[in-house]
Amino acid sequence: MEITIINRTNAAVESFLTLFGKIAENAEKQLGLEADREISVTFVRSRTIHALNRDYRGIDRPTDVISFAVQDEDTIVEEEMKDLGDLFINIDYAKRQAKEYGHSYEREICFLFTHGLLHCLGYDHMNEEDEQEMFALQDRILDPVMPRK
Repeated sequence: MEITIINRTNAAVESFLTLFGKIAENAEKQLGLEADREISVTFVRSRTIHALNRDYRGIDRPTDVISFAVQDEDTIVEEEMKDLGDLFINIDYAKRQAKEYGHSYEREICFLFTHGLLHCLGYDHMNEEDEQEMFALQDRILDPVMPRK
């Protein structure tokens, strides 16, 4: 999977490319995906993700990660099947949530990437059955790369 990282913060995020690559490889194995997929990841702060959440989702507050999938079940464009979409990860929330959940900042960033990647692949957690499926898949993809401590 080709992963493009864009950094709109002053934080050092380049080291995440290797971890994201490992997560993507594991996702490809778990889901039987072709390796020629593409996704972009933009690191932002709370103010930026707040504006995205408000303007595109109608939710007037910041959040931890937002996924913009290229494909959804209503629109399938053959040329765009390789492009999964764009993720925006809020580093402010990632730091806070890492402390709250008692794990490392790196694990939280990797969790947010995995979560957003699955959204771009069509997974969701709008009901209990879908949530159980998505969250179990997140664990199978993430834990071998970034184990829980």
